[in-house]
Order: sequence, then C-alpha cells, then structure tokens
Amino acid sequence: MDALAVVLLAVFSAGYLVLAGADIGVGMLLPWLGRDQRERRLVIASFAPFFLGNEVWLVASAGLVAGAFPGLEHELLEELYPVFAVLLFGWVVRDMGLWLRGRVDASGWRGGCDAAIVAGSWALALAWGSVLGSLLAGGGLNAGSVLGLPLAVLFAWHGAGFARWRLPVGLAGRAARVPSRFGLSALVMASAPVVAGVEVSWSRVVAEGAGLTMTAVTTVVVLPLLVGSQALVWWTFRGRVESPSYL
Repeated sequence: MDALAVVLLAVFSAGYLVLAGADIGVGMLLPWLGRDQRERRLVIASFAPFFLGNEVWLVASAGLVAGAFPGLEHELLEELYPVFAVLLFGWVVRDMGLWLRGRVDASGWRGGCDAAIVAGSWALALAWGSVLGSLLAGGGLNAGSVLGLPLAVLFAWHGAGFARWRLPVGLAGRAARVPSRFGLSALVMASAPVVAGVEVSWSRVVAEGAGLTMTAVTTVVVLPLLVGSQALVWWTFRGRVESPSYL
C-alpha cells in the first residue's frame, strides 16, 4: 500500500507541475510576452480557463502527503517553513492579481495587478524550486536555495512552450524565440518530482494502518474523475486564444 501511495503522490505532484507550472511560467514572462494592456489581456486569457483546475492537483497532493506521509509533511514544514511562507504569499498575490485585474477600468490598476501576477509567479517558481532542490540535495533550506533559481527557470521555459501553443500567431512568435516545445517541457517538469523523490526515505515518513489505506483508496477513486475533468477542459480550450476571457 505504501508503494501505491508513493506512485500516487508522484502522479499528482507531476500533474501539478506540468499543468500549473505552465500558467506560472506564463505569468513570469508576462511583461515580455505582452507589451501593452491589450496584449497582456490575451496572455492572461491563454491560461485563464485552466489555472483554477490546475491548482486542484496541488490540493490533492497536499491531502495525500498529510494522510499518507505525515513524517514528510512534518519535515518539510519544519525545515522549509520560510519557503512555504513565500510560496503561500506568492500564490495569494498572483491569484489576487488575476481575479482583480478586470474589476477596475484604469491603466494604473491593471498595471498594479500585472505586477502582482508577475511577482507572485516568480515567488511561486522560486519557492517550488527551493522545495524540489531541498529534496534533491537531501539537505535543508540552504541546499534548496542554491538549486532554487535554476529550477525556477524551468517554469519560465515551460511557460514559453505553453504560450507558443496557445497565444495568437503574432504573440506566439515572441515565445518561439525560446527553444521550448510544450510536450518536451512538460516531460521535464513531470520528471522533476520523480527525481527529487528518489532521495526521500519513504519507509521512514509513511503512515501506518487504516490512515494509509483510506488515503490511498480515496485517491485512487478521485484520480480518474480529476483526469477526466481536466482532459475535457483542455480539449475544449485546445486552440489558440483570440479574445480576452472573463479575467
């Protein structure tokens, strides 16, 4: 059962990094991909239908860690609490910028929200890079911080690949200057948590008894529903974006 829980955690964390990593990366590149307010609205519209659904993978991953790997949860929060504080702050700031951008029809307001989106996206990428780096290096905050910046660049690279696929041809040309394809960058992002997880002693952090079984079984039931709903959304919005969304 513990092996099943490890595989499920790898699937959910990889799903989050592949799907949400794309909109984080686009947010990081927002000033470069969109040169004015109209273009930035299109850039945001490229991932607007996806970003809330993408975050469900993170919620599921957190629930799986709490229920199946309480030892890992304790270690991460104890050793990396400054990183998780930055992560939470960046998450709130970015989503606030996305939701509030269209609420006021003023260039200054939209510019401030754009800055929040960019800053929050960079904070998320750096924080996740530090978390993965800490797991990969088998050390604490210092080891993770050293690897955080290079790993954060992967988010921007992945975002460029996504933008190349979703943006109108003119704007997509800017993203095409980065040698990135969405399929290739998705494969790299998916491998990141798998590689980092190799360094974790899972037998030491796994739960025991009914808690582990219940968490694993519940996750197995939820996984097809999540995959099916995500597939439907991505199929529905598979083409290039041509107009601003409700955001």
